[in-house]
Amino acid sequence: MRIVGGRHRGRRLVAPPGDQVRPTSDRAREALFNILSHGDLAAAGSPVADANVLDAFAGTGALGLEALSRGAARAAFIETDRAALGALRRNLAALDEEDAADIFAGDATRPPRAPYAATLAFLDPPYRSGLAAPALVALAGMGWLAPRALAIVELAAKEPFSLPEGFAMIDERRYGAARLVFLRRQGDRR
Repeated sequence: MRIVGGRHRGRRLVAPPGDQVRPTSDRAREALFNILSHGDLAAAGSPVADANVLDAFAGTGALGLEALSRGAARAAFIETDRAALGALRRNLAALDEEDAADIFAGDATRPPRAPYAATLAFLDPPYRSGLAAPALVALAGMGWLAPRALAIVELAAKEPFSLPEGFAMIDERRYGAARLVFLRRQGDRR
């Protein structure tokens, strides 16, 4: 697994052994960031550049690290698994991104109060866990998502997903076993 774009392009990321962590494939990550950089979502400017980013269910941190590589200002990572947290810390150190990152060892469905609101969020819960919608609600309630924040949720390709109140679906893409759902948090434009 590697960073696919930006200043850290080609740098390897470590993952813990076993199948507890399922990192987003390089192919899906590259497609996702191409959409963010060159698709309709980038019409008013890149949603990644200078953004505060949230990587919930972070695992190795691949999504948040990819965002930092491509110009995000700061990234917060939420993860419960100890082995994944160790890999995340090693990845941050290897890329010299510790100063731009905040790690929260905890559950994205019961997050602490946010130190800052993210304008771009990635949620990659375990497939078929049903945790995506409850996490979105909890994260919004604890101040992790700015009004009008863009949230991208990775699910299994055929996994059911109920859109939570306060969010609008704006796009959906499939990449092999994965489905990316693009959501916009509803709210004023403050």
